[in-house]
Amino acid sequence: MMDDPYPPLPLTDVLEPADQTAVAELVERAHRDGTPVYPISGGTNLHYGLPPAEPGLGLSLAGLDRVVDYPARDLTITVEAGLTIAALAKRLAGEGQRLPVDVAHPERATVGGIVATCPVGPRHYRWGTIRDYVIGLSAVDGSGAGFSGGGRVVKNAAGYDLCRLVTGSLGTLGVITQVTLMVKPLPETSALLACDLSDFDAAEKLLAALVHTQVLPSAIELLAGPAWKEDSLLGPLAESASLRLVVGLEGTLAEVEWMLARLQEEWRQAGAAAMVRLRGLRADPLFQRLAEFPFDAEGGNGASGLVAQIHVLPGSVVGVVRSLLEIDPAASILAHAGGGVIHARLHLNPEKTPAVIDGRLRPNLASAGGSMVVLRQPEGALLSRQTVWGPPRPSHAAMQAIKDQFDPKGILNRGRFVFTPKDR
Repeated sequence: MMDDPYPPLPLTDVLEPADQTAVAELVERAHRDGTPVYPISGGTNLHYGLPPAEPGLGLSLAGLDRVVDYPARDLTITVEAGLTIAALAKRLAGEGQRLPVDVAHPERATVGGIVATCPVGPRHYRWGTIRDYVIGLSAVDGSGAGFSGGGRVVKNAAGYDLCRLVTGSLGTLGVITQVTLMVKPLPETSALLACDLSDFDAAEKLLAALVHTQVLPSAIELLAGPAWKEDSLLGPLAESASLRLVVGLEGTLAEVEWMLARLQEEWRQAGAAAMVRLRGLRADPLFQRLAEFPFDAEGGNGASGLVAQIHVLPGSVVGVVRSLLEIDPAASILAHAGGGVIHARLHLNPEKTPAVIDGRLRPNLASAGGSMVVLRQPEGALLSRQTVWGPPRPSHAAMQAIKDQFDPKGILNRGRFVFTPKDR
């Protein structure tokens, strides 16, 4: 077996097709042979899901990196799946436009990769996720047959919504080859306002006030744990504080300045202190750091640990953050508080990790109406499918039936998602 440049995947070889036809031919051949196929984009999400034990073929989409069509006045762009997010952003910026989705490591991450994984970043509070911007796509299913959904215009009705079905399916229904995206005008400027909070009650108070403010945030972030205590952009956390609240703002220069002044005054009246303002280019690195937090397995103590993604109602965020820190006082946490998505780096004994997740974390979340998946396992944990993805749900049977239709032999990302691997 070759030296594997993609450690989480047991690859026998990595092939890089030059076009969409070649992708179909390679998948069709793998289907005939029953060989597992592991689609590879920028390699930024390879730890997501269960690590497959069965060797297979790595399928790199790096060669599919063209901009196919860009009618800028229509606010849409069609690109091949291997185009990097950084290259896409540069092309859009030339027309004063952007894809308002936060992506970790944009110089490596690809359009196809983020459609397959559907990451949640800080700006999703106002702008949503990539699922809200995919209006058309082409892909190759597990038998090597091409299929497409949606179109190249924002308003289209083309039968079943295959775009939403494939987005977030982790490459288990098809190898995405081309995507049409809706884009937005680039804002004139952006800013971040942060304050230190003494306790969870103070966090609840300020978060509740944001529901009634006239300010329109793009991001509402609650930060806790060692990863944020000595931040190079926000400065050290005050000695009396245990949490940080960060609000992102975007718009024209006049709009952002007004929102900054208004929010700062509201926080001052609420008793908040140690406020930090980052404007324009100074705000961009922190937005990016917030986007990359779930993909950096290193906590503030330098230890590699488990990364979990938790979904709860926004009103339950503070309580869940509190319970996470009770379970693991060394945890580092980023909560997209406005949307109820929490990313937590937990440092647990690998042997006890399943018991902590299944015996403590999930019951706590269930009582709050929440759910959890493991984005990254700690080394040596060997977590089960149920521990990573949660207990079986009634919807899993329907999901499995769809998987069987798109991938009859189960060769696409075999064993990584909630689906039951097929015998070869």
